[in-house]
Amino acid sequence: QVRMVESGGGLVQAGGSLQLSCEPSETVFSIHNSAWYRQAPGEQRELVAAITGGGSTNYADSVKGRFTISRDRVAKKIYLQMNSLKPEDTAVYYCKVDVVDRYGLGSPVERWGQGTQVTVSS
Repeated sequence: QVRMVESGGGLVQAGGSLQLSCEPSETVFSIHNSAWYRQAPGEQRELVAAITGGGSTNYADSVKGRFTISRDRVAKKIYLQMNSLKPEDTAVYYCKVDVVDRYGLGSPVERWGQGTQVTVSS
């Protein structure tokens, strides 16, 4: 079963930047609606940014103007550019992508990654 694989997390000082990437663990035919979520210790998982199949984006108020979600349909990758990072952005970041399997059969199915840790020091 296809899963998503995140990368790019790490430790950064407040005010710094990181770019997260997300790609399928194996070949898929296409990617569609995609999103980044995050979960801080003791908190519920929250939506950070989303991009529709048509390219429309939306962001949590807390990250507007600082984070940008983007997609490479050919490479079948999702990105989250995070600028002006704050300590409160510290969390495990997860990507969620609707994928169509490698044979192009069936409707898109939702797949999640295992998460990547982002830690912002003050």
